[in-house]
Amino acid sequence: MTDPLSRRHFARFGATALGATALALPMFEHWFRLRVSAAQGAVAQPRKRLVAIFQRGAMDGLGAVMPFADEHYRQLRPLLAVAPPKRGDPTTALDLDGRFGLNPRLAALLPLFQSGELAIIHGVGSPDPTRSHFDAQDYMESATPGRKSTPDGWINRYLQAAPLKQASPFRAVALTRLTPRALQGTAEVVAMADLRAFQLRAGRATGKLAASFEAMYAQAAADALGGTGQDALEAARFLKRADPARFQPENGATYPSSPLGNALRQAAQLIKADVGLEIAFVDCGGWDTHANQGAPGQPFGQLNRLLADFGAALAAFAQDLGPARMRDTLVLTMTEFGRAARQNGAGGTDHGRASCMFALGGGARGGRVYGDVPKLTPTNLEDGRDLPVTTDFRAVLAEVLVRHLGLANPKPVLPGYTVQEECWLGLFNPSPCSPRRCAAPAVHGKV
Repeated sequence: MTDPLSRRHFARFGATALGATALALPMFEHWFRLRVSAAQGAVAQPRKRLVAIFQRGAMDGLGAVMPFADEHYRQLRPLLAVAPPKRGDPTTALDLDGRFGLNPRLAALLPLFQSGELAIIHGVGSPDPTRSHFDAQDYMESATPGRKSTPDGWINRYLQAAPLKQASPFRAVALTRLTPRALQGTAEVVAMADLRAFQLRAGRATGKLAASFEAMYAQAAADALGGTGQDALEAARFLKRADPARFQPENGATYPSSPLGNALRQAAQLIKADVGLEIAFVDCGGWDTHANQGAPGQPFGQLNRLLADFGAALAAFAQDLGPARMRDTLVLTMTEFGRAARQNGAGGTDHGRASCMFALGGGARGGRVYGDVPKLTPTNLEDGRDLPVTTDFRAVLAEVLVRHLGLANPKPVLPGYTVQEECWLGLFNPSPCSPRRCAAPAVHGKV
């Protein structure tokens, strides 16, 4: 006869029984402070949702959204420049407003721009001039440029500043293996790379472990997982009841079979399952294109591949959710910095300064390119080589926090930053600000 699981077995399985890629204690620092009310399904359903996508590696903003009418752009990039729009030529820019064009690899996003669902913010970045990936990502995810000592991320601070009664254990979810910097802090968050793996696992002992888990909980309180074990079980049961995997893509949406496509498909499943999701965080890597970005007419190249996947994944997400859900769901992309304006000798671009952000859905006033991109003359380039930052990324975050998520005071989320509402770009406000009203007219939202 097999003996019931003992306390010794619990201690053995403790670090792995919660073994969905991300349920081990080191991967979940703070988030298991969940209670029975949440597990029973009595959770708050946020009015608005935010899906944040971090394009790690520094996306080439001038390669994604180019000022095709600027002759200096073509001079700086004789091999990489996308030609002005030409009807019938699929290798030319997709005209947005007569000055800017989408890379043809982003063709899936053009209908969303034309319908007013997609907005683009160009010339955006951090006021800190670092070209270190590690530092720039840290500064952007903490939203404290130049300060390495910040203990938490901007999304976690938002969760602290806007607490919800009976908040879902899945209010904030990172579809990643580890908790990203933006979500680190004292507010509870979940990190899981795969919804299907979010369950108790202990090999052949799984059934016995689940059956005896609650009975052993009090006895195991002194163990390393004693404070999180019961909560982990409740969260797993909660997600099992909601069963987001049963929600398949709708409206004919087809996601690319890539990490980004899979993550956005799962974010859509969580939204449709009504598990109380308010914030979803998605990583999208590989944007460090020092070599072989790919010329417009070439069927290969790192940037070509990434942009095609990026556009297809965002378009599939919007199609899957449909207009009603997308009105309350904002997809916001960010990247640590841009690339140099001039191509290098390896068919790529080196680290630069400003890039661009995409804002899809959520009631954003799409169909336009926001921000200030000067002519790419040598005198206008930062250090004679980079697109200058004319919009502080925190100005965009502040407007999203207030106008979309409904936070009355964004200052606790953006410490050290002077919030100037009159200098927001007008992503949600009917009247964009005039630079003459801003204290620092050259840089929107700059301290």
